[in-house]
Amino acid sequence: MIMVLAGRTTTGRKPYPAEFRRDVVAVAWQDGQSRAQIARASGILESRPNRWLKAANQHDGQPAATSAPAAGADLEAENRELRRRIQQLEQENDILRRATAYFTRDVLPRRSPRWSVTSPPMEYLSR
Repeated sequence: MIMVLAGRTTTGRKPYPAEFRRDVVAVAWQDGQSRAQIARASGILESRPNRWLKAANQHDGQPAATSAPAAGADLEAENRELRRRIQQLEQENDILRRATAYFTRDVLPRRSPRWSVTSPPMEYLSR
């Protein structure tokens, strides 16, 4: 069935039934399959499960969408990000340590051959 609305030609596809959408969302939450695999197995576009999951999360107030595989993937992604941040901070710390060493070398008084810790210069003693 082809419909013409406001000068546009569209196909009059019926939306997927609510029960079918709920089943796809339930499978996505419970199985360890990717959303693309679920979409292919269900015969729908790969973007549909993403939309339906997002709508279900908003409707249910963030239900148990983070099943064990999804939670593990989230934790791994967070760990990668934290390791990357640690590496960056360690590099910054090393740069600051080197800069401090460089600048303190210029600021500290240089030891004069005439002055040592054990003996003051001769002109100081003759006073």
